[in-house]
Amino acid sequence: MRKVILRREQVGQGPLVLVNRENALNGTAKADLAAVNDSYPGVLLERRAARLLAACITEIRGGGEIVPVSGWRSQEEQQRIWEDTLRESGAAFTRQYVALPGCSEHQTGLAIDLGKRKDEIDFIRPDFPYSGLCQTFRKAALRYGFIERYGRDKERLTGISHEPWHFRYVGAPHARIMHANKLCLEEYTEFVKEREIDCVLENGRFARVFYVPCEGERTECMLPDGCCQISGNNVDGFVVTAWEVGA
Repeated sequence: MRKVILRREQVGQGPLVLVNRENALNGTAKADLAAVNDSYPGVLLERRAARLLAACITEIRGGGEIVPVSGWRSQEEQQRIWEDTLRESGAAFTRQYVALPGCSEHQTGLAIDLGKRKDEIDFIRPDFPYSGLCQTFRKAALRYGFIERYGRDKERLTGISHEPWHFRYVGAPHARIMHANKLCLEEYTEFVKEREIDCVLENGRFARVFYVPCEGERTECMLPDGCCQISGNNVDGFVVTAWEVGA
């Protein structure tokens, strides 16, 4: 075992941060961004998420049909999208499909809207059906750590209407656990607090997931030997993913 010290500001950093109307963006570190596709240099994601998304699309040979529509957004861009949608489509529609500036996952660099290639793509609600290569992507994306973030039956919890096109990087073990237990990120944030979770991935790697509450400006955390990832949850603590080689 080894001891690490976690700082309060790290609660707002990492791939498992919960960003919604109740939990505004709180991270102080700027995301390390990269283009998802060289043909769309303006659509950016956090660098690791961008690499994994590209690998997933390449695996399913979806590059000719799946188009990155919107990735990382600055506060200013999110404000402009909110105001433009409010003016063009009204308050009810805007609240359903556009997050408040400062409360958008797009501002983390971990979320992306994807669309099926066509001559005209709706920026706010791109078509991404539950069929063909789009559905093939949905299934493969879990192995690469992406979830469909806003499910049809989770609207009351997420505060956002069903968005089949919006995907969020959380990491492979977490995507697998969330899918197996039919959890949205709001539910998973609480689920992790209640129990340690073991997960075996398809490649044989074993991960143990557990929660560490934030205790103030500095939190002392004991980590097992080996590779560990620590992510804040943007609420009240940290999620540790400890990796081991499967038998």
